[in-house]
Amino acid sequence: MNEEYVSLPLVKNPEANRFELKVGEYTAFIEYKERDKKIWLIHTESPEELQGKGATTAIIEKTLAYIEDHGYKLIPLCPMVAAYLKRHPDWNRVVVA
Repeated sequence: MNEEYVSLPLVKNPEANRFELKVGEYTAFIEYKERDKKIWLIHTESPEELQGKGATTAIIEKTLAYIEDHGYKLIPLCPMVAAYLKRHPDWNRVVVA
């Protein structure tokens, strides 16, 4: 994760069913659904202004850490999250078997 994102807080916004990472005036997000300590990550989006700057990677990493830290299991429906997991198989520890 780029250093500029390390200190930015991940926000779980249950009203919108999404995790959010605010970078300046822009917000990257991952839409989710949760039930019975399982989280389905459905869709990841970063504004055009953040694309290519590591914001998507940062929100995925922060969301995976949240899932692990809070004892959830992941069902990755989002293609971006699935691609990240393929490149970083150590995170498969949080994926539903």
